[in-house]
Amino acid sequence: MFPPNLVQACTQQFKTKYGKRVVHVTVTVNDTLFNTTNGTQEVMEITREEVIPVPGQVNGVNALGLVVFSMCFGLIIGNMKEQGQLLRDFFDSLNEAIMRLVAIIMWYAPIGILFLIAGKIVEMDDLTQMGGQLGMYTITVIIGLLIHGVLILPTLYFVITRQNPFIFIAGLLQALVTALGTSSSSATLPVTFKCLEENNRIDKRITRFVLPVGATINMDGTALYEALAAIFIAQVNNMEMNFGQIITISITATAASIGAAGIPQAGLVTMVIVLTSVGLPTDDITLIIAVDWFLDRLRTTTNVLGDSIGAGIVEFLSRHELCSRDVEMGNSVLEEKERKKPYKLISQDSDVENDRHAHTESNM
Repeated sequence: MFPPNLVQACTQQFKTKYGKRVVHVTVTVNDTLFNTTNGTQEVMEITREEVIPVPGQVNGVNALGLVVFSMCFGLIIGNMKEQGQLLRDFFDSLNEAIMRLVAIIMWYAPIGILFLIAGKIVEMDDLTQMGGQLGMYTITVIIGLLIHGVLILPTLYFVITRQNPFIFIAGLLQALVTALGTSSSSATLPVTFKCLEENNRIDKRITRFVLPVGATINMDGTALYEALAAIFIAQVNNMEMNFGQIITISITATAASIGAAGIPQAGLVTMVIVLTSVGLPTDDITLIIAVDWFLDRLRTTTNVLGDSIGAGIVEFLSRHELCSRDVEMGNSVLEEKERKKPYKLISQDSDVENDRHAHTESNM
């Protein structure tokens, strides 16, 4: 949650590993407990293994830790007011530079995406056989993502805000297309910021807080995909799953999706956790790799849509607090201006008096 080394958090994240430790226990057995006439003792040595947790590091960005640190650091800079203005200007300039760099990269992204998709198609050995095995699985995942993105999320937005959700989604088309092309919710963040702030008029204080957190932990499309993939692998292995196992898969997929990184095909990494929770073979992940490049783009689009609708709902629920905060900030600015006026007048009066004294002395 709070990384001790920020540089290390950019490349590695904490993970608990489990190691085995051999424990030798010496037990003394007293025969007097069983036979009162013989008081001999026997020494026995018992050897057993213990599994102990060992702290370790794995490759990957500790995004959640960086977000928590950035939030705390930003709050401190905000409370510093004028003393923290230099840092605020620095981070604003750095943010603008990164946004422009990503905008340049996005112009050349379609060419790379074209060759990426072509390479995945060439890697398939038999398109007919692969389509027969994974056709229903792919259709099921697509239908599930459509139900979540077209029905559940818009309905949730309408029930809470009483506004047309499809007008809101229309302002996100550029971000959704970018998510479909890049397959990364983190890479789509600059475009999502632009769509929400310019097209849908969402307050920057909301977008700059909700979207980075959502891109890290709000992976609703990934959770849905991992649950369906686990059930598909169970059916391929002719394993019947009871209601308790399905609930376990749902909870584990939700928790694993929170830890998934916002990069392409990050769901395949957390899929191991879901399969292990119900005893499914992890080697069968290779069955879905052939179509994961396509489904990953759809679930990333769903993730971005969920983050954006979440930002819209948060702004609606926080509209009164935002207005009151604006009023407070406006009053504080006016008070500062009013406080500065007397000092300016005093300094001006003192300058006039000094000029007057200098003029009289010169006349004398």
